[in-house]
Amino acid sequence: MKFGKEFAAQMVPEWHEAYMNYAYMKNLLKEIHLFKQKNRPASAAAARSGSLRRSLTLYRAFSGLLIHRTISPNNTNKQLHDVENQVIQVNSVRTDGGDERSETRFLMTGDDGGEYELVYFRRLDDEFNKVVKFYKLKVEEVMKEAVVLNKQMEALIAFRIKVDNPKGWANSVEETSKLASDVEASIAALYATTPSAAIRASRRVDHMDAIDEDHSIHRVAKPSSDESSSGDDDHNKFKNGMEMKPVNHNNNKSSEIQEFKMDETRSSMMRPAPLEILQRVRFNPSQETPRSTIKSFLKLPNKTDLKFSKENFKKAKEQLKKAFVEFYQKLRLLKSYSFLNTMAFSKIMKKYDKIASRSASKSYMKMVDNSYLGSSEEVSKVMERVEITFIKHFSNANRSKGMNILRPKKRKERHRITFSAGFLVGCTVSLIFALILIIRARHILEADHEEGRVLYMETMFPLYSLFGFIVLHMAMYGANIFFWRKYRVNYAFIFGFKEGTELGYREVLLIGFSISVLALAGVLANLDMEMDPVTKDYKAITELLPLGLVMLVVVILLCPLNIVYRSSRKFLLVCLFHCLLAPLYKVTLPDFFLADQLTSQVQALRSLEFYVCYYGWGDYKKRQNNCKTSDVFNTFSFIIAATPYLWRLLQCLRRLYDEKDAMQGYNGLKYFSTIVAVSARTAYTLNKGIGWKIVAWIASVVAAVTSTYWDIVIDWGFFQRNSKNKWLRDKLLIANKSVYYGAIVLNVLLRLAWMQTVMNITVFSLHRQTMVALVASLEIIRRGVWNFFRLENEHLNNVGKYRAFKSVPLPFNYDEDEDKDE
Repeated sequence: MKFGKEFAAQMVPEWHEAYMNYAYMKNLLKEIHLFKQKNRPASAAAARSGSLRRSLTLYRAFSGLLIHRTISPNNTNKQLHDVENQVIQVNSVRTDGGDERSETRFLMTGDDGGEYELVYFRRLDDEFNKVVKFYKLKVEEVMKEAVVLNKQMEALIAFRIKVDNPKGWANSVEETSKLASDVEASIAALYATTPSAAIRASRRVDHMDAIDEDHSIHRVAKPSSDESSSGDDDHNKFKNGMEMKPVNHNNNKSSEIQEFKMDETRSSMMRPAPLEILQRVRFNPSQETPRSTIKSFLKLPNKTDLKFSKENFKKAKEQLKKAFVEFYQKLRLLKSYSFLNTMAFSKIMKKYDKIASRSASKSYMKMVDNSYLGSSEEVSKVMERVEITFIKHFSNANRSKGMNILRPKKRKERHRITFSAGFLVGCTVSLIFALILIIRARHILEADHEEGRVLYMETMFPLYSLFGFIVLHMAMYGANIFFWRKYRVNYAFIFGFKEGTELGYREVLLIGFSISVLALAGVLANLDMEMDPVTKDYKAITELLPLGLVMLVVVILLCPLNIVYRSSRKFLLVCLFHCLLAPLYKVTLPDFFLADQLTSQVQALRSLEFYVCYYGWGDYKKRQNNCKTSDVFNTFSFIIAATPYLWRLLQCLRRLYDEKDAMQGYNGLKYFSTIVAVSARTAYTLNKGIGWKIVAWIASVVAAVTSTYWDIVIDWGFFQRNSKNKWLRDKLLIANKSVYYGAIVLNVLLRLAWMQTVMNITVFSLHRQTMVALVASLEIIRRGVWNFFRLENEHLNNVGKYRAFKSVPLPFNYDEDEDKDE
């Protein structure tokens, strides 16, 4: 892979504009190359002279295999000659704002094509200064966050001491203060009675290395009687479990001072975190549970006082663990950012040397290496400290376990997944063809089977259509993932998937077409149009196949075992639970994104309602039920049709309460109009009548117009004023603009599919259930198209704000007022 493609592939997508514009710099080099080619002297003469020089070197004396370096008086002249032939001169200039900028002075402007090279170096300086400025800004942010995490760790360690109450530790502030004051008083007394020469000699003692607190306790050695008997070598032995370096002392007084310094060092290392920190620390109130939400809404005080229990310690530790993992990911991305940009400048300068026949890369890269981008080691040092802290406090000193959490491995693309998905797609196509052939062979569509066919469409078709809706939605989601990856939309970050657990389009298609194969096999086994003439009913086993498939899907979805992508199933169930209790949980993007998907699956939810009615109160052996005439069933039809939109309305109200954003209120009104339209259409379908038809018409038109406007203008970000892309937005991921115009037209047309219920449109005299399934499928397709552009807009918003990290709530809250007083 060429470096340009590798460079683009390894970028942080949200920081794309902050990286060096490698493609643009290559274009400038191409202009230089084209100019050189046009103005190159006769190639034949150059080739002859070059071949002559190469042939003459064959007749030189052999220089030997060993190179003997000799100091020649001409070295000084050679260095002066190099200075005279210098191509560039790089200077550091301080701007009015106090920032340092790099300015490269091109010294060969008089050469042919020098103006092209001058432009190249000016643009190169702009790119370098942009990269350094961004890197400095992000490093400063990371260092500020490191200070915050330091305070959080101090509070956590003090909390651990209060909970565990370890023996042998000075657990009170009074004891630690008394110990420190005693040591200081003893040293002061010794200094007062010691001659100045001895004090100066003791100050020349080699600095003792810090001893690891974990290993110093276990490395206790008991000196033998012979070793302890020697007077001058006492300080070379182990004392109190710590090894001393050999030290030369002038007198006994300085030796005593050194012993007291050792005691002070040992006491400071064995001393636990100061517990007075806990006097200024409170728990951060959580808004992520129904209980805390209700308390906040009723303005009841949340108890934030520290309760020293193991349960609270476990919660705080888990929160801080997540914060450290996210912080470490920031450090990794910053380190990668520095490395990739340094490599890009090196590559582009080597290309310049090759094209322009210069030797400027060494001088420029020396400046890059000495700059903040190339010489700063702050990120590497903090990474090392984070690793040590995380392994010690959050992974029970297990390095491999800790590093696996900090650096999770990406999911590997397995060939068996690709093969299995392709095999199941082939099976699905084969089963569809088999279904068509069986229908033709049995003459099911002819008049002889009219009664059985109508009965089948009213009972079995709604049952199996549920799986068709699910498979179609998963196929659209798999296509979304494929195109998100192709156009580098960071969907895993936007949805908040745990790194290494996100599903690819192959896995999604594998699951979807597994369901389709099972469902189509059930349809083929259940394609009976007539009862058994002996028993006067249908086969019970085949009639129960749809219910068995639904139960299988539910069991796999709820299975606690680590099979069939457990982390993804858990993520889905958590988001679904948040949708069910929409106003009681803080709304995140995955929550309202899933609720939007459910608004396009209203017909699937109605199919689930029919499952309950058909198998609960109907006679499935004879395919008879009274669901359509049941008042309870019809009432629940209203409720189920409006429930997904009600969830989104409640989510908008919760976001309005949390964010105080008026746009969320307008979005809620949009969903309220949709609830009215869906309810009016459902009432018209059940009751007919001119009154209900007029209400359904008006409500559907209002809902269709407002929803279409919101999709295109708000969710997709199109129709921006003064946009350089007409009727679109400034930033687009797809180069072909016609794709966006086509998506706008398609969204409008598929929104009008809502009107089919009130327009009573029929296609080729299709059965009513077939028309319902067709309209529902068109809505799922519209939702799949909406998904891509909605996430593209979200991704570009993150790119515009360089937002590549999630904010993680911290467990402790320091009293800032007391900190300021101190």
